[in-house]
Amino acid sequence: MPIAVKKERELHAFKRSTSSLSLKKIVPKVLRSNSMKNLFKSKKPRTPVDIVREARGLLLYLNSGADDGKSKRDEKLQQLDAYIQEMKSILYGIDGAEPIPEACAKLTQEFFSDDIMRLLILCLPKLNLETRKDATRVVANFQRQPVQSRLVASQYLEANLDLIDKLITGYEDPVVALHYGGMLRECIRHQVVARYVLMSEHMKKFFDYIQLPNFDVASDAASTFKELMMRHKSTVAEFLEENYSWFFADFNSKLLESSNYMTRRQAVKLLGDILLDRSNSGVMTRYVSSKDNIKVLMNLMRESHKSIQIDAFHVFKLFVANQNKPNEIINVLYANKSKLLRFFDGFTLDKEDEVFETDKAQVIREIVEIESTTPVSVSGELFKPIAV
Repeated sequence: MPIAVKKERELHAFKRSTSSLSLKKIVPKVLRSNSMKNLFKSKKPRTPVDIVREARGLLLYLNSGADDGKSKRDEKLQQLDAYIQEMKSILYGIDGAEPIPEACAKLTQEFFSDDIMRLLILCLPKLNLETRKDATRVVANFQRQPVQSRLVASQYLEANLDLIDKLITGYEDPVVALHYGGMLRECIRHQVVARYVLMSEHMKKFFDYIQLPNFDVASDAASTFKELMMRHKSTVAEFLEENYSWFFADFNSKLLESSNYMTRRQAVKLLGDILLDRSNSGVMTRYVSSKDNIKVLMNLMRESHKSIQIDAFHVFKLFVANQNKPNEIINVLYANKSKLLRFFDGFTLDKEDEVFETDKAQVIREIVEIESTTPVSVSGELFKPIAV
């Protein structure tokens, strides 16, 4: 045998022996790894039914308050976190993949038939922050999931409206307020839920929640309040017609006249949206016929904050444009004519806006032409000078 061939064979034999020794050392270490062991198991994927039922068992355990020690409880929480993540992956997709409608429908059906929503809401304070966030997204998504062209979430909530009570009063607990608030806004997508909240005593609570000292919670409550007042037009119109007196009395005194800038700003913007909605035309006519209301809006136009001034103007112009102004509105405008004209003379936007300028010009014309229906000494000047 040639020397060159012999050396080449010896070299190949050496490489094989070295590779074999390395594998003998590495393989046991790899197999000791739990994650690698799982690669060699033919594990069957969990179905939506499995996921929901396993999660239900864990939620029942947590809700029972069983005292089995911290380690066992932590283990159960970790397992529940994994199942909630699996639900989120099915509903939202994973790694850019689109959700599978059939899997979403099956998961949704099981979620509501097994009353998981109730358990999840009740157990939410016991979950860690990240799991609470995932649970909020899961519950929110379920509200939009159709099952055979039906929104089963709406039917479920109609039969379990006490859960809405729980979500609303959650604003009183800063730990879960934002999570419950997020769930609540999605539930309000269903008209049956919105009607329940609007016609309940809970509506009065929102005027207090919006003024809570915790800025994040107050802002979240304001977002939910806006959703309630803007989503279902016919239901809101019915509510305002039936509850006009107390609602706008509280709206003016607690929100528009609040000492908090953000509360006033959000409230005056929402007021404009409500009154300018065609469904609320009757309510708008009633609102702009009140001397107390025009007083509130004129004072808001005296604000130093431009954003509030502008939104207040968009409501104030409705009082002026009303072709059937009551005498008390006419007299208020006449008594403050000179101050209003001076104010509008210097009232401009930072950016050119043709619609705003047209509206302002129309308001000025109306005020210039207005005449008092009673002697000025009787009508009087109601307000302090308006300043830009």
